[in-house]
Formats: sequence, structure tokens, C-alpha cells
Amino acid sequence: MARTALVTGGARRVGRAISLGLAEAGFDVLVNHHASPGDAQDVVDRIEALGQRAVAVQGDVSTSDGVERVAAVLRERFGRLDLLVNNASLFQPRRLLEVEEEEWDRVMAVNLKGPFLMLKATADLLDQAEGTVVNLVDLSATQPWTEYAHHAVSKAGLLHLTRVMARAMAPRVRVNAIAPGSVLPPDDAEDAYRERSRRAAALGTLGTPEDVVRTVLFLHRSPFITGEVVVVDGGRSLGGR
Repeated sequence: MARTALVTGGARRVGRAISLGLAEAGFDVLVNHHASPGDAQDVVDRIEALGQRAVAVQGDVSTSDGVERVAAVLRERFGRLDLLVNNASLFQPRRLLEVEEEEWDRVMAVNLKGPFLMLKATADLLDQAEGTVVNLVDLSATQPWTEYAHHAVSKAGLLHLTRVMARAMAPRVRVNAIAPGSVLPPDDAEDAYRERSRRAAALGTLGTPEDVVRTVLFLHRSPFITGEVVVVDGGRSLGGR
């Protein structure tokens, strides 16, 4: 029986690369999206062209109703879950004292509550398959990004939630996190931004979404790793020169 993956925010950017990369590795994929139906269907079409099953499901991961809708389709269409990738995220620039309460709540709901709700809704399927969970954080989980205050706090919370999940779900389900660096600059990023990001990495280059895909697969295939975060940043977090 084919393995099944669920990728939240799986229709665009890094999530899209993860969805397609998992299909290339032999997974059937449920592609979750919030408001990108065209992009999600394109990913589904590409996955089916690879010979794997796929379905796109709209669902706001910050709400129980949205998560339950995704989980219901997963159970109906696939009946199993081998890999849950919690990728859906909001990346909103805002200094700490500029964050409005509504903005704070929304970012925390998507970035932190969403992975909790998704695990809770699919835990039995993961347990049956002795599956794995991969949570996408970033370097702000361990660094005080003052320009992205509420985002950084949400990712720090998700990093610790990863460890709590790993302890709670052991021994049958493993839970890890990935902290990518500059693997896919914003679409409107200027050349100067890209050059600064390149120079900040010890390896002197930008990464690619495929670097994240390879790490997701590595963690899924590594039966003695749980509760860890793998930094995929080309040495950017090392600092220095």
C-alpha cells in the first residue's frame, strides 16, 4: 500500500515543493490550502501525472472546523497517514509594539495552534502507521527577530511544541522540526536582499526548496531521531565571517 502524506499549505512556495517532492518519492499526497484553489489543483495534476494519488482540500488550519474537514477527506480518500508536514504559516513583518491584538491572535492561531489541531485530528492514523510529523519553523525560532516579533514567538512556540509532541507521541510516532534559512526569497525580493542573504550564509549561496524536501525525507526515513530540529540554512546561523 502506498504511503500517504498530508502537507498543510501545500499549494504554494516551499509547501508546493514538499508536496511534489514527496510524490516523486512515492507518496500519495493530500494538498491542504486555505485560499489557493488554482495552485492546489495544479499541484494535484502534477502529482497524478507522476502516477500518485492526490487531492486538494481547502481548510483553515487555525480552526477546528477547517482541520476536521481536512482530516475527514484524508480518512475517506486514503484511510492512512504516514507523514504529516505542518508547513502552513503566516509571515507578517511587524515590530513588537506595532502588533495589534488581532494580528497576534491570527499568527499564533495559524503558526502554533494549527499544528496542534492537525496532530490531534490525525493522531490515530499516524499511530497506526507508525508515522512521522515534520513541523516547519525557521531561524526566528531561536533568534529574536524584532522585525517579525509575533512570527518569531509563534515559531519558538512551535519548536517547543515539537518536543512536547515527540515525547507525547512516542514510541510509535516521531516528531521533528526543520528550520530553513534563505531557501526561497519573497517573490518581490530585490537583488540587494538576495545578495545579503547569500553573503550571510557560511556556504556563500542561497538554498532551494529542494533542500527542505530532502530534509523532510531524511527525517521520515530516520527511525532513531525524534524531538530534534534540523537547521537548513547553509551556515547562516553560525554568524561571524
